[in-house]
Formats: sequence, C-alpha cells, structure tokens
Amino acid sequence: MISNSASNEPSAVRIGAVTYLNARPLTFCLPQYLPGAQVTVDLPSRLADALAAGRLDVALVPSIECFRHADYAIVSDACVACDGPVRSVMLYGRVPVEQVRTLALDEGSRTSAAMAQILLKERFDLQPRLRLLPIGASIEDSDADAVMLIGDRALRPTNKRYAFIWDLGEQWSRWAGLPFVFAMWIARCDRSGPPIYWPRLGQALGAARDEGTDRLAEIARRAAPAVGIPEAACLTYLRDHLDFRLGDRQRRGLGRFRELAVRHGHASAGVELVFDDQPTAR
Repeated sequence: MISNSASNEPSAVRIGAVTYLNARPLTFCLPQYLPGAQVTVDLPSRLADALAAGRLDVALVPSIECFRHADYAIVSDACVACDGPVRSVMLYGRVPVEQVRTLALDEGSRTSAAMAQILLKERFDLQPRLRLLPIGASIEDSDADAVMLIGDRALRPTNKRYAFIWDLGEQWSRWAGLPFVFAMWIARCDRSGPPIYWPRLGQALGAARDEGTDRLAEIARRAAPAVGIPEAACLTYLRDHLDFRLGDRQRRGLGRFRELAVRHGHASAGVELVFDDQPTAR
C-alpha cells in the first residue's frame, strides 16, 4: 500500500535500497532522479520485511518475495542479475557436496538461500538441516557442513581450504542455462490498483540505473575501501559479473526460478509474477 504522502508524486515514495556493492549502480544516482524520496538502506531480508509491513512503498528486495505475495508488482526493468559467475554469492563446503547434511545460510539472504537449497536438492537430492549465519559472523563461527555467504563479505578472498567452493551464479547458469535475477524493484499494490505515478517511478528508477552503469569506475573507486577489496576488483565485479537490466532472458530465468521455488516449497503456487514495469530502451 502506498503512503498518502506518495499518492501523486513518485519523488515522495519511501524507498528501500540494498547496502551491498551490487546495488550501487541502481542507487548511486537515485537522489538526482527522485530528489524527495525517503531512502532506507538495509539488508535485502530486512527490506523485504519492511515492504511487507507497509513501512516502504517500493524496495530493491530479493526476487523470491515476488513469488510469495499476491499484491506485489515489479515496477522497473532495473534489477541485479548475473549470467555466469557472480562472485558475491558463495557456498563453502567442508565436506564433499554429496555429504552435506547441515547448511548455514547468510542472514541477509532469501533468494540466494532458496537457490542454494534448490540446487542441492535438484542436483544431489540433498535436503540439509538449516542453520542461520548471523550478519557479522564468519564462516568459522559455524560448524555446518556448508556455509553460504552473500554480498560484500563474500567478495573478500579466503585463505582457508574447503572441499568445494561454489559460485552460485555460475552453478545456476551452468545447470539451468539461464541468467539468475537476485533482486528487483518491487512495490505493493492495493485493491484500488497501482498509483497513477508508477510509470514515472519506473522511468526514474531506470534512468538512475542507466546513469549508474555509466559511472561504474567512480562507484568502484568510492566503494573499494569500505568493501575491503581493490578498486580494480570492484570495477571488474560490477562491469563483468553483474547485469542490471531485466531483459527477456532474465525474465525467463526468473520464471524458471519461480517454477522450482514452488516445486520445492519456497513460494506459493497461486502467486503469479506481475510486471508493471515500463522497459526502457537505451
């Protein structure tokens, strides 16, 4: 449901933006295109909770949330996706993958958590017991057979030895043959229908994405110290490992993920994907 203050103008919306480096190209220029917006920056899972509770009008949330809420719609063709190795969604195994019985999942994740479980079940018929890896905890803080990390901390190299290390973006693309969409701009829509400004909001989010992807070198330079990896590695990650446009192949990948999420109990069978975005040509 959209707040009363946001009933007519897209600049007044309450927006949830992800803290991770992978979202910076979508959010870096938001103040320029939505100067009056109230922007909350947090982890994907927390933004999802805030959107569900009505504390946000639109948020960059895990894509799986769209499969769980009948009143959600995708309002922009800006997204965070990959079509191969992603580098920031990693699964570290202490035992061979066939022997994984316990799985620790990053507290900040929902989409990647579902994807990891789906891949383990589909490929190895595994359904490990789940544990939570809190934000701020390291792999060494968990004794699970496999530990999943997402976001900026997953980008930092490790010197530890593991029985296997999966880049989950790469594993998905090899197995499914399609891109994977991690996060999208999603809004709630009440029974009266979408607010009249949604097309303008989608255009603003797309324009912010377009300028952000033109400024990847600047984003990498500013973000590198906080992320804890070299500036060149930040730029390579943003430029070569991520996609920020929800094109036809990304939508097909999203549909495949929805099908599997429903099959394995991670989403509701009766919830259809609603695209209320206005694809922007460039």
